[in-house]
Amino acid sequence: MRLGIINSAFAQAGVDTAVGLEHIARIGFDCVDIFTEAAGLSKSEIRLVSRITARLGLPIISLPVVAVGLIDFNQPVREFHLARCRQYVDLAKTWSAKNILVVLGEYIWQREVIPPQAQWDWGLETCRRLGDYADKRGIDIALELEPFRLSLLNSVASMVRFVDECGHPRVRANIDISHLVLSDASPAEVKKLQGKAIHVHLSDCDGKVHGDLPPGRGVVKFAPYLQAIKELKIDGVVSVELEYAPDHSKIVAWVEEAYRETAKLMELAGLRARTAGQARP
Repeated sequence: MRLGIINSAFAQAGVDTAVGLEHIARIGFDCVDIFTEAAGLSKSEIRLVSRITARLGLPIISLPVVAVGLIDFNQPVREFHLARCRQYVDLAKTWSAKNILVVLGEYIWQREVIPPQAQWDWGLETCRRLGDYADKRGIDIALELEPFRLSLLNSVASMVRFVDECGHPRVRANIDISHLVLSDASPAEVKKLQGKAIHVHLSDCDGKVHGDLPPGRGVVKFAPYLQAIKELKIDGVVSVELEYAPDHSKIVAWVEEAYRETAKLMELAGLRARTAGQARP
């Protein structure tokens, strides 16, 4: 597997897109996921990202999108977010990316007013329709497991159920290691995602609260999870997900640390060749 990073690590620190991508390539990442807003993104910005990533030899793999409106109880809202996600699919096609990574969001009103099954069914419907659109463009949909109590997909079991019931070859799962820890999912449960997972996120946490820290700054024991992921034989990418750098002026060192520690973990697990991702000049 290749080692990538979501460029939001730099964006959330106020670093210019081009500068952030330059750092990502220099540090040694094999590829990048681009966090942006596809709706209304200027043509000049699209061309800029295409030009810079091509020059740096930094393939774009995934475009994350938070699309909680896909399970909204108002049909016009669902239709709006479906159209918005289609723009992400189009952008992924333009950038030759592999997938868009969709966060479906949470049940509303503590699952009391709107029947939970209704929101589940709306999610299935919109994901199938999005999958149909993505299939015509050769793009996959990777669903994010969120470790929050009311999240629609908050466990391996719910993810497996959703992907199976959706029954669409383009609608698959993302594995986020820290989210697995926060949802009390053991490495053994990862095997349930055999044939269903296409993308991986890696970050650390304190075991209690969502954190997206560099490996080693939290309590996650990565080795057994990475071994389980290796056994899935995913032809994909492990993308580092970093947010909330404590000191934005030191964001470059924060990302460099995350790269070093993740590269070590992947090499020890036999998930990435030792010679891969050498720092670029």
